[in-house]
Amino acid sequence: MCGLCCKRLVWCSISPTARTLEYLRADGWHAEVTERWVPGANIRKDLWTFCDILGLKHGQILAVQCTSDSNVAARVKKITDCELLPLVRAANISIQVIGWKKGRSVPRIVDLS
Repeated sequence: MCGLCCKRLVWCSISPTARTLEYLRADGWHAEVTERWVPGANIRKDLWTFCDILGLKHGQILAVQCTSDSNVAARVKKITDCELLPLVRAANISIQVIGWKKGRSVPRIVDLS
């Protein structure tokens, strides 16, 4: 049960991004989506090539890559290979990959800060 689209005790399929927004906001983060759709090219473009969501909380900044649980390792590699990673770290921005598995209400979180 996600809390966004139903109140029944059944699994509903919402995107990893929507689940992550709900999860972060419930934890007190002011979170917003940073990925955007590029018309014509028909692709999604992430902030800094890996940030789907940016969150603010009590002087902290969090960049999040949202994904399914099965793609967490690929997203970790994508971020560690990113040429902008040292700049994001130098700005003291925390980085997490948050992966969701169907049927689980708690995500797998990998901290790359």
